[in-house]
Amino acid sequence: MYHAAGDFSDKSQQRYFRLIILEYALLIVASFVSANAYEDRTYYAGSALIFLITMMVAATRNWLKPEQDWYKGRALAESIKTSSWRYAMRSAPFGNENDEAETREEFQQHLRLILDANRSIGDKIPADRAAEDQITSRMGEIRASDWMERLKFYREHRVNEQLRWYTKRAEENKNRSTLWVGTAIIIYLFAIAASLMRIAHLEIGIIPVDTFILAASTIVGWTQIKKFNELASSYTLTAHEIGLTFGPLRQVKNEEQLAKFVLEAEQAFSREHTQWVARQSFQ
Repeated sequence: MYHAAGDFSDKSQQRYFRLIILEYALLIVASFVSANAYEDRTYYAGSALIFLITMMVAATRNWLKPEQDWYKGRALAESIKTSSWRYAMRSAPFGNENDEAETREEFQQHLRLILDANRSIGDKIPADRAAEDQITSRMGEIRASDWMERLKFYREHRVNEQLRWYTKRAEENKNRSTLWVGTAIIIYLFAIAASLMRIAHLEIGIIPVDTFILAASTIVGWTQIKKFNELASSYTLTAHEIGLTFGPLRQVKNEEQLAKFVLEAEQAFSREHTQWVARQSFQ
């Protein structure tokens, strides 16, 4: 179920950005075509057709709202993931050691409640993984191991993995922000050069200054949609917060302390993701 929700979220994200890119590309093409001075009806008909296609792409994006499926699918996947970690680590609310069958049923019921809360996208998620066991054999093995083994596993495959992920993503977003800002500056320089050329050579009828300006504005809009700087800052802060958990992690000395640590860590991970969804929803 986690993989199905994650795949659905990833595909929705790709669909959203592809529609955005297509819309921007069509606007740039339309701007270039409009800058030409050909007195031909076929030419003007082609220009109108480009604007019509652009309008249809924008309407399709507004109708499908793939960004909402992206956010909701990711929220569903992360809810399932954190619940699975709590179950495998015997953390609340799945810490019952006396009746594993009862705890297993409680976990499955918990997953059903999560699905019920996400009915708005339930019919969109492919059912090809529906027959898979939601409690894998590996989850059962981890849950059955002693607390020291679970502590070691959680540190490496959850805490360290999250730390690596956020550190990597922070660096990627920082680099992408620099790249796109640099690209926008280069395009602005082209726009300046084109403007000066128009001043020096008024006889030249086709100098796409407006196209360069629109292209630069498109890049600015793209960086705002992707939120490179904001995400780089947020991911860096989260990475530091995860790093601070290593102190309490080293102080875990028994089963109860491990369960408490996992509960607090998963709450922190969930809180960060909830804030991410909120930031995306208000873009």
